[in-house]
Amino acid sequence: MSLRIPLAKPEVTDADREAVLEVLRSPFLSMGPKLEEFERATSAYAGCRFAVAVNSGTSALHLALKTLDLPPEAEVILPSFAFAAPLNALLQERLRPVFVDIEAATFNVTPDAVEAAITCRTKAIIAIHTFGRPVAIDRLRLLADRHRLRTEGFACEALGAEVGGRKAGSFGDVGVLAFYPNKQITTGEGGMLLTSGQTLADHARRLRNQGRDPSLDWYQQAENGYSYRLSEIHCALGLEQLRRIESIVARRQSLASLYRQQLSSLADILTPGLEVSSGRLSWFTYVVQLAERFDRQDRDWLCDRLLRHGIGAGRYFAPLHRQPVLNHAFSQAHLPITEHVADRVLALPFFNQMTAAEVEEVCHRLEESLGELRRRT
Repeated sequence: MSLRIPLAKPEVTDADREAVLEVLRSPFLSMGPKLEEFERATSAYAGCRFAVAVNSGTSALHLALKTLDLPPEAEVILPSFAFAAPLNALLQERLRPVFVDIEAATFNVTPDAVEAAITCRTKAIIAIHTFGRPVAIDRLRLLADRHRLRTEGFACEALGAEVGGRKAGSFGDVGVLAFYPNKQITTGEGGMLLTSGQTLADHARRLRNQGRDPSLDWYQQAENGYSYRLSEIHCALGLEQLRRIESIVARRQSLASLYRQQLSSLADILTPGLEVSSGRLSWFTYVVQLAERFDRQDRDWLCDRLLRHGIGAGRYFAPLHRQPVLNHAFSQAHLPITEHVADRVLALPFFNQMTAAEVEEVCHRLEESLGELRRRT
């Protein structure tokens, strides 16, 4: 089905294309100068001493867990309302996820909920800035310090978000960014591990390149590693896009404001807040919630209806504690807000080059479809 207004679309400019062509004219396609330049620019922007570029946000998350050196079967606290990547990485490392509920208004966990889940087996917290809305990472870090836990700031959806003037991803032991095509900036595929710890950064760099230690000969493998390298082509694209990140954050804030204005009169739609206290949003996507009287089937019907009109729509996120990969081990977890929200959220089209006219059409079709849904129920 052809979509006139897709759910997401990467912004690729002539400057981006020229940056990629420049790499193709050079002798370096992997592990070259653009990698180092992209890492330096990202660490400077994020406010961390080190950045380690890898081939995906999931790979960055995996390396983050490896560098934290958590013991097998250790408990790691995270929200269930999240993308699959954190769960996959935890299971790959034989770590035990402990899911906590979220706030309906922010889609984020609260420090109180996290603290209530801490046991003697808890070793780390994965703090996710859901949809680019900053979680209370400063309070979570204080909580982690008090309980001697490691913290990972999962900022894959939140490049440019801030808490108290500091960028998302710069708190905690390690932070993680992602540059998939639906993110604020893209490298096509790619991710970044952020840290201010020299030892953690050095370890991550060894792991991403087959476990090779640069202090030894090229073919001397110091430990079991991975092929998580990010090519010079990807780095050149990311570097060029990073140059305009502030204008991108501002543009996406403007689009969120337009949506809020257009949807304010729809009684059956709950729109996300535009501001956060002592911080800054960096909108990854625009997600609304249906009113209480609707359920998952109603939400899915709306999604399908919008798609028939050529408008992209998404069902972010299916709760992690209900994923089949867990073999129902967490099916009885009591996460009422997560389950309620997951049944009613609807992601609307949202991308850098979206126009006011497109926002207006999406909102018009949503209102029209809601009217049809009311008549059906």
